[in-house]
Amino acid sequence: MYGRLKESLENCPIVNRNGYPYFVHPLTDGVPRMEPEVLEEVIDWMLENGDFSCDVILAPESMGIPLAVPLSLKLRIPYSVVRKRSYGLDGEITLEQKTGYSKSVMTVNGITEGMRVTVVDDVVSTGGTLDALIHALREAGAIVVDVLVPVNKSNGTEVVLENTGVKIKTMISVRVENGRVVVN
Repeated sequence: MYGRLKESLENCPIVNRNGYPYFVHPLTDGVPRMEPEVLEEVIDWMLENGDFSCDVILAPESMGIPLAVPLSLKLRIPYSVVRKRSYGLDGEITLEQKTGYSKSVMTVNGITEGMRVTVVDDVVSTGGTLDALIHALREAGAIVVDVLVPVNKSNGTEVVLENTGVKIKTMISVRVENGRVVVN
């Protein structure tokens, strides 16, 4: 199942980012090039498994964007991007995000109280981004309808579930072992 994504992950390179084993894949990094068949497999999975009874599809910058755009076009639901910079717009939501290899401040615009949101992102590792995002959305009064993340690495899904009560739907689980990506 999910043969194209599985094969591409098993063959991707691993780099060291401050002691963190980071796999480089077109779904998670935009390099090397993304084969359309792999992206299509991921989007089809999202369409089959996601709850899109929402007002907006929300995607963290940067690799959530290539997932949100085709979903928005197909479903005719607007999308918005969680940005790594502030624009100072009215109603802007700010959150502090921490991953296994970095931390930053991110902002959300265009989300209002009562708005139903489906979040899509590329990979969950530590759960830091999604944990912070879900908390910030709830503080703003938004309703998180669903969270879809094709690649599950490490224990991030459990962290988010424990901290927010939200179950992240994932397509494939991986781990880095002996310098390679192993699909569970």
